[in-house]
Amino acid sequence: MTPQPVNLAAAFASFAEVYAPRVAAELNGQMVKLAQIQGRFVMHSHPHEDELFLVQRGELLMHFEDGPTRTIREGEFIVVPRGVRHCPDAVDVCWVLLFEPASTLNTGDVGGERTRDAVPLAVSTDEAQS
Repeated sequence: MTPQPVNLAAAFASFAEVYAPRVAAELNGQMVKLAQIQGRFVMHSHPHEDELFLVQRGELLMHFEDGPTRTIREGEFIVVPRGVRHCPDAVDVCWVLLFEPASTLNTGDVGGERTRDAVPLAVSTDEAQS
């Protein structure tokens, strides 16, 4: 199978549900996930996984239990180390690319009703190349 490029704008436009990650790619036990974020999520941590949040559109606020809130703007990223309690937040819809181990749950050690399994991105190859 020949690798295909993914158009991020088309990929993000293919879904609207917030805090419901989509798997755009898998490599070496890691996943590239896309998520739309709006509103405050739950404070949580991932005891065994680091997470990278890359803002594609909008502005992400990352609240930390033991530190200042950080603002991540379009084109910027932040790495949240394993075990650090954090809470993503966005006033307006924010497009975020996440890079994390395949085992990472969106709610980390908290679980609960906001836990969502990452589902495959439903964008055809033609859409992904446009």
